[in-house]
Amino acid sequence: MTDISADLVLSLVREQFPEWGDLPVRPVERQGWDNRTFRLGDELTVRLPSAEGYVAGVEKEDRCLPLLSPHLPVPIPVPVGVGRPTADYPFPWSVRRWLPGTTVDAAADIDRTALARDLGAFLVALRKAPTERGPVGGRHSGFRGCHPSVYGDDVQHALGVLEDSVDVGACRTVWADALRSAWPSAPVWFHGDVAVGNLLTRAGQLSAVIDFGTCGIGDPACDLVMAWTYFAGEERQVFRQATGLADDTWRRARGWALWKPLLTMALRSGPEPEGVHERVIAEILNDPVV
Repeated sequence: MTDISADLVLSLVREQFPEWGDLPVRPVERQGWDNRTFRLGDELTVRLPSAEGYVAGVEKEDRCLPLLSPHLPVPIPVPVGVGRPTADYPFPWSVRRWLPGTTVDAAADIDRTALARDLGAFLVALRKAPTERGPVGGRHSGFRGCHPSVYGDDVQHALGVLEDSVDVGACRTVWADALRSAWPSAPVWFHGDVAVGNLLTRAGQLSAVIDFGTCGIGDPACDLVMAWTYFAGEERQVFRQATGLADDTWRRARGWALWKPLLTMALRSGPEPEGVHERVIAEILNDPVV
């Protein structure tokens, strides 16, 4: 893990982008694990991979986001400058426009039904973006965009570990349903990590989408998991209608939504304080929509 400080960022900016060298640098309050982000003045941010394993994701964003941005209904973090590795910092890094807003998990004034509709519209626009230069889903995307069967061994192992904690029979039924179909069309763009921490809101409305490190082209089912991790009841139905995707895609999406909490529960060393993964699994198993 590289030690990334505001002083380091300022020195990198002054060396490679002297036009911004007089702007103040300060870390953002909510940092991710894969990358470190700093404000650069009022209009810019600096994004730096925290370790070598995360470099490819940032490089992919720098390449792909300019291609996607013109086709999307809300802003995404398009780079305005790409920095070179140095002796003090060994990875590529980038300067991007600051996107104001509050993440969904931190916002208090969200119109959840409107968010369901707007997020669905965003995903429709993303699927329609030209794919000629898009990377096919695979290891770089954590296999998002691929068929959910890629994680079949993980799911079977987790169900064996959790046989006293979850309804194994119901989980097996959901997982089997997810494996019975495949994306029938040409590959389309997917984000790969549509989650509350990667959606920005202003005045309760979706205002930007960030963190495309797992994006690519393939099956968009992986982008629907918020139907169960966040939305409920009528909101979920609105989201489903807004995405315009067939039932089979939603069955694969439900498999994607089931995989992550099962894996996390099977690997954890202690109880989840608030039972968040159990709640997600309950939403999946009790969902009458699919």
